[in-house]
Amino acid sequence: MVATTCNGSVDGSPIFYLVGIPSLPESFFLPVFFILFLFYLLILTGNALILVAVVAEPSLHKPMYFFLMNLSALDILFTTTTVPKMLSLFLLGDHFLSFSSCLLQMYLFQSFTCSEAFILVVMAYDRYVAICRPLHYPVLMTPQTNVMLAASAWLIALFLPIPAVVKTSQMAYNSIAYIYHCFCDHLALVQSSCSDTTPQTLMGFCIAMVVSFLPLLLVLLSYAHILASVLRISSQEGRSKAFSTCSSHLLVVGTYYSSIAIAYVAYRADLPLDFHIMGNVAYAVLTPILNPLIYTLRNKDVKAAITKISCLYRMEKENSVGQA
Repeated sequence: MVATTCNGSVDGSPIFYLVGIPSLPESFFLPVFFILFLFYLLILTGNALILVAVVAEPSLHKPMYFFLMNLSALDILFTTTTVPKMLSLFLLGDHFLSFSSCLLQMYLFQSFTCSEAFILVVMAYDRYVAICRPLHYPVLMTPQTNVMLAASAWLIALFLPIPAVVKTSQMAYNSIAYIYHCFCDHLALVQSSCSDTTPQTLMGFCIAMVVSFLPLLLVLLSYAHILASVLRISSQEGRSKAFSTCSSHLLVVGTYYSSIAIAYVAYRADLPLDFHIMGNVAYAVLTPILNPLIYTLRNKDVKAAITKISCLYRMEKENSVGQA
C-alpha cells in the first residue's frame, strides 16, 4: 500500500495521531482509562465464560449455542481490535499509530462488525427453523450446515471491507495526519486526508447499508415468520415457550442495532465532535459487554452450565488445597 503526501509526492510511511476526545481534560484521562479497563475485563471474562460453558457442557452442544460461541469469540476480537490502543492512549498518552497499523485496525474493526451482523442473521434463521419447521430442524441444521453458515459469516466479512481499505490507503495524507477519534474508524481516517473525501464517504455509507440494514431486514423477516407461527399455537404455554427461546437473541439484536443507532445519530445530528466520538466508542463496547450478560441472566441453560463449571472449579480447588 502506498500513500501520497498532500503535495503529490510518494511517501510510504505517514504517521497517524489519534486525538482521542478533543475537549476532554487530561485530568480525566485516568478515570476514562479505568472505566474502559473495567469494561474490557468484563467483556473478556463474560464472553470467555460462555465459550468455556458451550465447549465443556454437552447439553449446550446445539446449533443455537454453537452460533452463540461464534458471537462471543467475535465480541472478544471486536473489542481487542480497538480497546487496548484506547487504554494506551488514555494511560500513557500514546497517540501515534503507523500507517499500516491504522489501516489494519480499521480493516479488522469493519470485518468483525460485518461478521457480528451476519452471525445475528444466522441465529435468527436458526430460531426460524426451530419454531416454524421443527420437524425439519435436525435435517436442516446439521453440524456441517452450522459450520458452513458460521464460516460464511466470517469469510464474507473478511472480504467486504477490502475495497474501502484499499481506497483509503491510496488517499493523500500529511506526514503526520490527525485523526479526531479514539481509534482508526473509517470515516475519521478519511476525514484526516487532504484528498477529496466524497467518494470514500459514499463508499463507507454503502458498506454500512449492506452490513447493517440488509441483515436487519433478514432478521425482521425471520421474526415475522416466527411471530406468525407462534400466534397459530393454541396453548398459552406453547406460545410462552416459543417466545422464551427467542427472547435472548431479540435482546442481543436490539442492543446491537441500538448501539449502531447511537453512533449514527451522534454522527448525523448537529452535535459537538466529542459526541460523535463517544457515540462510536459506545458502539465499540456496548454490545460486547451486554451480550454475555443477556445470555447468562436470561438463558437458563447457559446460566446452569456456568454455575456447574464454577462449582466444579471450586470443588477441585478445595480438593487441591486439602491434599496440599
